[in-house]
Amino acid sequence: MGTALARLLPPAFNPQRDIPDLFGKTIIVTGGNTGIGYETVKQLLLKNAKVYLAARSPEKAAAAIKRLEGETKKSAVFLQLDLADLRSVRRAAETFFSQESRLDILFNNGGVMTSSTEQLTAQNHDLQFGTNVIGHFFFTELLLPALARSHAETNTPARIINTSSSGHEFAPGDGIDFVSLKGGPGRDAWIKKKGSFFARWGLYGESKLGNILISNYFAKAHSDVLVSCALHPGGIKTELQRNNAGWLQALANVLLYPAPMGAYTQLWGATIAAPAQITGQYLVPWGKVGKADKRSLNTKLEDEVIVYLREQIQGF
Repeated sequence: MGTALARLLPPAFNPQRDIPDLFGKTIIVTGGNTGIGYETVKQLLLKNAKVYLAARSPEKAAAAIKRLEGETKKSAVFLQLDLADLRSVRRAAETFFSQESRLDILFNNGGVMTSSTEQLTAQNHDLQFGTNVIGHFFFTELLLPALARSHAETNTPARIINTSSSGHEFAPGDGIDFVSLKGGPGRDAWIKKKGSFFARWGLYGESKLGNILISNYFAKAHSDVLVSCALHPGGIKTELQRNNAGWLQALANVLLYPAPMGAYTQLWGATIAAPAQITGQYLVPWGKVGKADKRSLNTKLEDEVIVYLREQIQGF
């Protein structure tokens, strides 16, 4: 149905037609080897950008880059990045700086969805929050000098595009139950109380709300050199659904839109939207400003999340 609706009601934004030439731009896309990330890299290459495809697996990245070469006649640059390991995040940033001094656009796109509650990161964080939020926050912090260099050299703001989801509405209570975010007895009790199914979706909601909160933070804290926005890419069929129950996957096959459309809104925000229009905003399909859950505007919660994140990345 999603594919049929896309044909009947095509989006106004068309990346092939509307994105300007991006020659001279340096861009990173996390999770660029699959799904929405892959489609984002593809459109950027077609517009002559230099794109770093950041992914955990060298083998999967190599396969994606080879496929992209066939589809675009252009090559992406592999950047090894495991967002679930803060040491890997630092190595990725150091690798990037060994090759580049400037970064024009950062797509914090990679992520995991409804993974098992038993799965934790290398630093014992919940896999979803650790990957989707902590890893991306640390990566962005490390890359700030390159983003600032872009502004200095081009006199235009660099851009951070944070892929969130309407699933941020599944976050429990006030938005973030901090006890749920790190392995230990407190988290175990929280999961037992929620039940496995609801715990997984609650943790996903926390991570996607976290994406919006850190996006808002970067928009305010570094407004002199960059713009930052978060977005819901739409109901998109990708590999993220692989952890869902069989009936949910079957439903997704009918209702969700094809993966290329998932890239539309973040490409719009990264390439043609006016900076003042999108910074600190929440974008929705297919390239417009929308409204997130009111908890995303809770500045007290935002401050608490930033303090928590800084504590988690300390020493890495």
